[in-house]
Amino acid sequence: MRTLPAQSEMENASRNRDAAYDGVFYVAVRTTGVFCRPSCPAKKPLARNVEYFATIQQALVAGYRPCKRCRPLDTDGKAPTWVGELLARIEDAPTERLPDADLRTMRIDPVRARRYFRKHYGMTFQAYHRARRMGLALTRLRAGGDCLNVGFGAGYESDSGFRDAFERVFGTSPGRGRDADCVVTTLLPSPVGPLLAGATAAGVCLLEFPDRRAVERQLATLRRRLGTAIVPGRNAHLDNLADQLARYFAGELIEFTVPLITPGTPFQQAVWDQLRRIPFGQTCSYEQLARDLGRPGAQRAVGRANGDNRVAVVIPCHRVVQKNGALRGYGGGLWRKKFLLDHEREVLARRHGRAAGASPTAGALAGP
Repeated sequence: MRTLPAQSEMENASRNRDAAYDGVFYVAVRTTGVFCRPSCPAKKPLARNVEYFATIQQALVAGYRPCKRCRPLDTDGKAPTWVGELLARIEDAPTERLPDADLRTMRIDPVRARRYFRKHYGMTFQAYHRARRMGLALTRLRAGGDCLNVGFGAGYESDSGFRDAFERVFGTSPGRGRDADCVVTTLLPSPVGPLLAGATAAGVCLLEFPDRRAVERQLATLRRRLGTAIVPGRNAHLDNLADQLARYFAGELIEFTVPLITPGTPFQQAVWDQLRRIPFGQTCSYEQLARDLGRPGAQRAVGRANGDNRVAVVIPCHRVVQKNGALRGYGGGLWRKKFLLDHEREVLARRHGRAAGASPTAGALAGP
């Protein structure tokens, strides 16, 4: 069962609208019958009119309804309706251009679209659409398509226009691009919000929270280290990752087996490898991690490498805590770190409960 932070800690977080506590607890207001995230921008009520809950379910059972301003139920990664309609429009006709005037015809504010796509995909809507066209063009070139016909099929009116656009995205000509790799990205839903996932032909190289402030820097680092473009799309590795994430959050999987591509310094690589050795449902301190690496006293360097991890959840940097067991900063927000640790402990508790009951299938539940 999830526990609440100290009363004074929750009061301080709510008063300061601290988003790091979003998901750690919920603030319910007796006078309005509404419950909110701690970061809700609405006017803060008097302390005597407030009660706190550890989960959304507890708040709902107590008779409170979700706030329409901070929308505490929106944590499953599903895109808003207007975004879903816009993405469907792109997939129905990916080569069709959608200028701002067309967005307004769809009753979509171009500024809103630009901000949403930059926050969740690391690029503006128009950049997303261009990248999607280029990703499809690359697929057709690899299938043996002629450069001229592929360019016209991608919505370009001239061969030179297509070649220039292709080279800007992939850094090479369409002819040479047949053998070029790229990072394809998509959003995957999860109980802790949407996850921006990316993979090359060789494996998964990205799993990040789009609302993390460092996500654009992480994308830029990935482009530089892999020397390739990042375009929207799907491949077999992303489909495999989506399946394994769903099983992880359902409590059915405790070890990820997707192939990973994690370019970094030798020290970063060593830290990320060690992170994957921390058992499911357990934690390790920064100091202990440094000692395990043969680098006692290097806990700050370990912390930086932790923060540079680009494959969240799968490389479980959330399992690293302070020496006294307290949670320390997490790029995706402290509430997500707490959620993941609580989830893993609850899964282990359920599995151990089955084992204690001498279930004939208990042994089959121990693997991934």
